[in-house]
Amino acid sequence: MPRNTVPEKFDALVIGSGFGGSMVAHSLVGAGARVLMLERGDWVERGPENWAADGAFLLTRHYTKETPYRVLQSRRWEEQGICACVGGPSVFYGGASFRYREQDFTPRPDITAGSGAEWPIDYADLAPHYTEAERLLGVAGRAGDDPTEPPRSGPYPAAPAPIATTSRRIADAARGLGLHPFRIPLAISSQAEGEGGCVACTTCDGFACAVGAKNDLATRVLPDLLARGLELRPNTVVVRLLTEGGKAVGVECFDKAKNARVVHRADRVILAAGALASPHLLLSSGLERMSTAPQAVGRYLMRHCNAMIYGVFPRPPDPANEHHKQIAIQDFYFGTGSGDSARKLGNIQQVMTPPVGLVRAMLPPGIGHVAARLVPLLTGLLVIAEDQPRAANGVEIDRSRTDSFGLPGLRVTHRYSARDLKARRALAREAKKILRAAGARLTVTWNVNTFSHAVGTVRLGADPTTAPLDENCAFRGVENLYVVDGSFMPTSAGLNPSLTIAANALRVGKGIGEF
Repeated sequence: MPRNTVPEKFDALVIGSGFGGSMVAHSLVGAGARVLMLERGDWVERGPENWAADGAFLLTRHYTKETPYRVLQSRRWEEQGICACVGGPSVFYGGASFRYREQDFTPRPDITAGSGAEWPIDYADLAPHYTEAERLLGVAGRAGDDPTEPPRSGPYPAAPAPIATTSRRIADAARGLGLHPFRIPLAISSQAEGEGGCVACTTCDGFACAVGAKNDLATRVLPDLLARGLELRPNTVVVRLLTEGGKAVGVECFDKAKNARVVHRADRVILAAGALASPHLLLSSGLERMSTAPQAVGRYLMRHCNAMIYGVFPRPPDPANEHHKQIAIQDFYFGTGSGDSARKLGNIQQVMTPPVGLVRAMLPPGIGHVAARLVPLLTGLLVIAEDQPRAANGVEIDRSRTDSFGLPGLRVTHRYSARDLKARRALAREAKKILRAAGARLTVTWNVNTFSHAVGTVRLGADPTTAPLDENCAFRGVENLYVVDGSFMPTSAGLNPSLTIAANALRVGKGIGEF
């Protein structure tokens, strides 16, 4: 395999183009830095093919097992892939853009459970960066309706789209139960904003947007950064972090286009590869040995304890077949009543009815055909229960296996605690009540086992002996090395993490220093 060392040196090198990578690059480029971004995947093409059944993320080439992860699921090991594309998971997410609540930054003992998890920053530290992230992503929402909403300095950048028939039905049912439904803040441009707006299709969450209305990073942020000088190298797999004299100085990577190993050097190296891939690189490079908290590198993995609750209705609840991921409910976020419901629970929000073609494609032929006939009678709610940070959950290197690029294998172990499962069950009960009040004859529960909300594997904290990162997301023990993806979170809160990752990366980028 040919080897090529690139002599040029950058002010900052960013690994990954997701929320952490793109937003830290935004701050650095704005400060006049020369920034190189490395992304292992390629651009996602946009067009009618995104609406097809095989446009679902798991069926595209952007879900890759080039570097397979062995994941312990239900007492057995299975092989999973990762998202690899320009813009990262934002290209396939559903656009939900929540701020964490003020209280999320001072987590309760029933969440931390002796794990040492703490936030050395608070909501006020992130508030201005939340505002900027919402502006960059064009988040549409309505302030004041969410009963747990934290303080805001102003309205959302855009107003939400007209409410769909199904969403109105769910909202009315929730109000009838004494709840306070509100519009999900979404990074989606509505038709009212002109050409390129949302066409209200049902292939949104889990699909790339065919018309570019979902304001993912590849659509909304990266093109502007490229025009302002960011250098982006897609199809580049980082295999090792390089250090000299206790300082991060660059990376060794594999350039797929050149079929060659390449070295890139920079004054600062910023990891934003994701809560599984970032610790993978740190551990495979042996940098945990330089950490002040080596036992925490790769540990305390969280992914939310999620479930989708689908209601089966006597007639199609969505006769117009329109986008209806619009309503959220926060009445149970901090718990209510007594017993299990007194503990912190999490969020309930609408999910899209799965496209018929996707159901046929994902299930065995006989089952898929039958199930597809029921799809028009379904609509659902997603429950997001905050999960505990536990040292037993995490990733570790498997040097008995290597991929084609030379990266050692990775084993991922995660089990929910009894507390996590109780919280999910409590939220699921409330979701079922709402669906039944909306007219569902019965409900079906699907527990989510993906790592789409993975956080926590290289956490920040005030104590150097328990947190690999300081309050500025600098890796303790290695100078000029930062981690800005979801790995930085000491707790998961009970909401989609993307906006908090984005806001924190903007904060870190602005604080790294002058170039």
